[in-house]
Order: sequence, then C-alpha cells, then structure tokens
Amino acid sequence: MAMKVALMGAGGKMGQRLTDNLVKHPDKYDMAYVEVSEAGIANLAKRGLKPTPQAEALKDADAVILALPDKLIGKITREIIEDLKSGSMVVSLDPAAAYAEVIPLRDDLTYYVTHPCHPPMFNDEVTEEARTDWFGGVKAKHHIVSALHRGPEADWAKGDELARDMYAPVLNNYRITVEQMAILEPALVETFAATCISAIKEAYDIAVQMGVPAEAAWEFLSGHARIEFAIIFGFSGFPFSDGAKLAIKNAYEKIFKPDWKEQIMNMDALKRSVAEITDSLNK
Repeated sequence: MAMKVALMGAGGKMGQRLTDNLVKHPDKYDMAYVEVSEAGIANLAKRGLKPTPQAEALKDADAVILALPDKLIGKITREIIEDLKSGSMVVSLDPAAAYAEVIPLRDDLTYYVTHPCHPPMFNDEVTEEARTDWFGGVKAKHHIVSALHRGPEADWAKGDELARDMYAPVLNNYRITVEQMAILEPALVETFAATCISAIKEAYDIAVQMGVPAEAAWEFLSGHARIEFAIIFGFSGFPFSDGAKLAIKNAYEKIFKPDWKEQIMNMDALKRSVAEITDSLNK
C-alpha cells in the first residue's frame, strides 16, 4: 500500500524540488500537495497538479513533510499537530526548528529531520546539466544527513527511504543527531563558512579593482581554492609550499580574532543563532 504523504508548502522553493522527485513514485506515495500562496499554486499548476485542502491532506497521512520557512514551522505545526493520526511521521527539512524546540512533540508521533549536503566539491559528474546542478537532487548526485529525532528505531528505515526519494539522486544518508546537524548548519556552513567565502569574494573584487582581469582572477582563485581544500583536508597527498605556510601563519592573526572559535563553534552561540533563525526568542 502506498504511503500517504502530505507535502506542506508544495509549491514553494523547496517544496517544488520535493514535488518533482516524489511525483515520480506514484506506486510508493499517495501524494497530497498543500499550498496556499498564489505563486505556489501556480507552480503546482505548471506541473499539472492541484493543491489539496489542508484538512483533507492531513487526514490519515502517514507522513507530513514541512517544506516551510523556519519562522513559520512552529506556528503551523502547532496548528496541525493534533490533526495527525497516531504513528505518523513529521519530516522537517532543517534542524533549526527541532533543535530550538519550537515543533510541538507528541509521544505517539515520529519526528525525522533530513537535510541535503549538496553536490560534492570533488565529484565525477560529466554532463553539463549535472555539473551545473548546484543544489543537487535534479541531475547531480549528492549526500544527505538525517536524524531520527523522536520515534521507534524501526521508523529510521521508513524515513531513510522517503528522504532518499525526496532528494534523489542520493549517494549516502549519514545518520547523525539533530544537535550535530545544527552544528553543521547554521554554525559551520552558514555562520562560519559562508562568511569566509563572502570575505573571499570581497578580496577577489579588490584584486579586480587593482587591475587584474576578472576572468583571470576567477580562474586563478577557483583553481587555487580547489587545491587548497585538497591539501588542507588531506586529499592531495602533498603539503603547501614553505612560502604558502608562512603567508597563512602571518595572515591568520590579522584576519581572525583570537576567540573566534569560542564565538562561533560554541554551543551557547549555536543556540542563540538557531533561536534567531526560528524567531523563538519572541515566542
């Protein structure tokens, strides 16, 4: 029997991605697409789909996928939580709401959190479509991370299968905890890595302003960034030159504050960041 799935926010940015993948499995999933915005309904119409009224979609749903903005998840899940049948699975696409505890919990429900890693920096994609599938889940293979936040161990397999179909094509589904997922995002990849990459872009812009041709600067920067990742993370099998090591040593203290790790990769800072993302401080 097909799993009855209610996809909340089916016509939104993330919802469209999941819709495009899950609609390919009519034998596995009895899909109900919940969408209230005009733009989202139009996006579904482009796919030949119509939205299902929320009450109808939630009735007897085996799984409810929350393809919703972080700031709305708490409000909407509080509205729908009592409408879910016992044993159903609540699937969140981001750890923030679960980690901030803004999603109401019921002892008889399963809570599964899953998030894409996006296509690997070092990959074997050969087609142009796959190489330019930056997000992944269309043509490019990628890994995902997932957590069985609450619920019986037997439900891990059910969540794993659904997550792989949602994000397909998937390489590995790494099982971690919600807290570990929050350490990865927002702390590692958004708060820290995205900030560093933004600073790299600013330095690139300055190099171009100083007279380096933009295309040459980009190719030089991107090529060196790739090999530097390979060296630092141990893929290359060879070290930096002595000159590069000296440049890194001399620049490190000029760029980073001595306590940056305590300010960013710190559990108290992480909790504040997640609270801001979910707006839970104002609840």
